[in-house]
This record gives sequence, structure tokens and C-alpha cells, in this order.
Amino acid sequence: MSKVKFYYDPESLSYRKIERKKRKTFAYISLFLLAAFLFSFIIIFIGNLYIESPKEKALKRELQNAQLQFELLNKKMDEAEAVLANVADRDNNIYRIYFEANPIPEEQRKAGFGGINRYKNLEGFDNSELIIETNKRLDILQKQIVVQSKSLDEITVLAAEKEKLLTAIPAIQPVSNEDLTRMASGYGMRSDPFTKVRKMHWGMDFTAPRGTPVYATGDGIVKRADAGSSGYGKHIRIDHGFGYMSLYAHLYKYNVKRNQKVKRGDLIGFVGSTGRSEAPHLHYEIWKDGTRINPINFYYGSLTAEEFSKLLEHASLENQSLD
Repeated sequence: MSKVKFYYDPESLSYRKIERKKRKTFAYISLFLLAAFLFSFIIIFIGNLYIESPKEKALKRELQNAQLQFELLNKKMDEAEAVLANVADRDNNIYRIYFEANPIPEEQRKAGFGGINRYKNLEGFDNSELIIETNKRLDILQKQIVVQSKSLDEITVLAAEKEKLLTAIPAIQPVSNEDLTRMASGYGMRSDPFTKVRKMHWGMDFTAPRGTPVYATGDGIVKRADAGSSGYGKHIRIDHGFGYMSLYAHLYKYNVKRNQKVKRGDLIGFVGSTGRSEAPHLHYEIWKDGTRINPINFYYGSLTAEEFSKLLEHASLENQSLD
């Protein structure tokens, strides 16, 4: 209960009760309510600025987690880009050089994406720059991986072809050293045994007894096994593919037939002296793209360095050929 206040009236010489005017009372009440409203507003405003709600805290945690994930993703992309760059370097400077293929241009490997803005839907957010940059890097990385993947597919095909080439090239001596009497004549200008005139000798002559085994010098298909070519007598021609063909002449007899597939080292015939021949020997030729080339360069698969040096020495002598 509020206290009652009095004042002394000198005229009546008595105490009178103080009466508060209604208008003044209303003003006091209004002022109090206004002050209370303002105080409440300030408290709420400051609270909203400095005090987070549970929902705001949860959203803030999610945003921080998303930023952390983007940072981790960028670090992983750094590592992936480094690995891919290493693979690309090996691809251009090792694999493609070995398989005689042109390297992939750098601008093709690292090409971006032109045309329309692919990231317009990612604009307008607090972290749009981070999100857009990460997506760009990811898209380029994916494109580089596709380019590299196709390149490795091509390298795989080239490797398979290279393996076929290595097995197809005539790379061994057609007559084993144990069976040789001597290397009678090499590739080059030689004296003809019948006319005694110097002329080009297009192969190598291996002197060996009649019936000595003759071996295929590379994988291929027998294209001829007959005596229908002038001067060669009974002879065999093997198509090795890749432009290579080997010829074995003056044979005693065959051990293969036309269109038969042979492997390097297979027994294909026997030394003889058929056709234009002075004595039992094997006349051996190698053709590349229709041109006869020196067989001396194709014995790396069966001779030691010492044996090859001796063969090279004998082959270079300008002696008389046997055919």
C-alpha cells in the first residue's frame, strides 16, 4: 500500500492530504512504460548481436565445417595435380619417346572451359569465391585425367605394337655358329664366282655343310617356299610385318610351307646349293619396305659382342661371293 503524504496549510492551521493530479499520474506511468520498452528493446538488440541462438550456433558450425572440407579438398587436389604432372612428364618424355609417338601439347593437357559461365549458380554466397575456384580446379583436374587416361590407352596399344615389332624384326643369325664352316661373304660389292666381275652382293653368305638347319630370324608368315625366282634356287621368304621381309636361298629342302606362321628360331629349311650357287651355303637377305638392307645390323639377338665383331670383320672383306 502506497504511503499517504500530507502538507501543512498555514491558513487553516492544519495538515491536509496531498492529492496527485490524474494528468501528472498518467504522464509518470507513460514515462515509465516508455523507459521499460526502450530498455527491453536495447537488451534484445544487444542480445541478438552478442548472444547466438542454438540454431545460429549449429549453422555456424556447419559453415566452419564446410570451409574446412573445402580446404582439405584443395590440399588433396594439390597432391593429385602433382601426381598427374609427374605422370604427364613421364608420358611425354619417356613413354612416348620410347614408342616414337608425338608428346601431348601442354595447352591440350591444361585447357580450361570456354563459353558460358559454368559457375553462375554458385555466385552470391558468402564463400562463393572459394567454392567457384575449387569447382574450377576440380573440373580441370577431371579433364586432365581424361586426357591422360586416353594417352595411356594409346601407349598400351603402342606397347603391344612395339612388342610385336621386337619379336618380328629379324634379329638372330639364320645358321648357328656351331654349324658354320665360315662366313663366306658379306653385303656390298663382291666378285662374282662365275663371271669374276665385281657387282653388288645383296645379302650375306654363310658356308655350312649340306643339310645344316636354317632358322627363322623373326616372327612372321611364310610368303614363298619355292624355286621360282631366278638365281635363288629353293628359297623361303618370310613376311615379318612392319615392312620387314627375310629371304633364305639355295636351300636343300624346306621344313615349312606357304602361308605358315613361324616364330623366331623355328626350323624352316636346310642348307643346300640349289640355283646359282658355287658350293653349299645359305644366302641370306633382309628387305625393309621393298629395299634390300645390310643384314649385319640385325644379329643382336644371338651373338655376343666378340662374335659380332668377328662377323663384322669377315663381312667387310671384299672377297668372292658364293652366288
